[in-house]
Amino acid sequence: MQSKMKESDPILEVENLSASTDNLPILKGVSLTVYPGEIHAIMGRNGCGKSTLSKIIAGHPSYNITHGDIKFLGENINSLEPEERAQSGIFLGFQYPIEIPGVSNLEFLRVSTNARRKFLNKEELDTFDFEELVKEKLELVKMDHAFLSRSVNQGFSGGEKKRNEILQMALLEPKIAILDETDSGLDIDALRIVASGIKKISNAQTGIILITHYQRLLDEIKPNYVHVMSDGQIIKTGESDLALELEKKGYEWTDNFIKET
Repeated sequence: MQSKMKESDPILEVENLSASTDNLPILKGVSLTVYPGEIHAIMGRNGCGKSTLSKIIAGHPSYNITHGDIKFLGENINSLEPEERAQSGIFLGFQYPIEIPGVSNLEFLRVSTNARRKFLNKEELDTFDFEELVKEKLELVKMDHAFLSRSVNQGFSGGEKKRNEILQMALLEPKIAILDETDSGLDIDALRIVASGIKKISNAQTGIILITHYQRLLDEIKPNYVHVMSDGQIIKTGESDLALELEKKGYEWTDNFIKET
């Protein structure tokens, strides 16, 4: 469990959260606290509730919170709309980023960045200033400038879509980034580029949650904490070596765990 004394207030507090969809319980009393500068990994089998947790934190309307609270920067956000959560600094990177035909990547990134800046009472960037900013960020994910003129994610490879997500994260500068299976479908070279970008963006003020099945992403980005989920619950929490043990023994090893309290 997370028991070390902290010098700052948490960014995110998930408190005994239960949720359902179509009256089917999905989460069953999940608690998770993320402080500035921390990287958390959530691991588990398919269908255990990992991605559902990320969507509920981001405000996906398909899920109903039946018990518990989500607090972001000390404020309860249970009733906050998804766009309000995004503007306030919650970023969700999707496992399967969607394509948006007819919308240029540059314009999409500029509009989303300016929405975040407006929320922070910062001056919005015009097209020329934004292009200068995005050129800097492109270097983080080793993307060619030509990607900016293409429609959002249209015709992008899996690795290019994931890099585009990390580019957006770099521009938005969220307080917490939840990356849902960012390593899915990536070859080792693409994985290293994406992981390098994440590490360069992460800082002492930002929290990161990595949702993954496998150790290979955690070989590139070492988490402070690893949480194992099963049947809508976090059943075990440990440090980075827990992921190594899980990789070695498999998820069957966790079948006899009881939920930690």
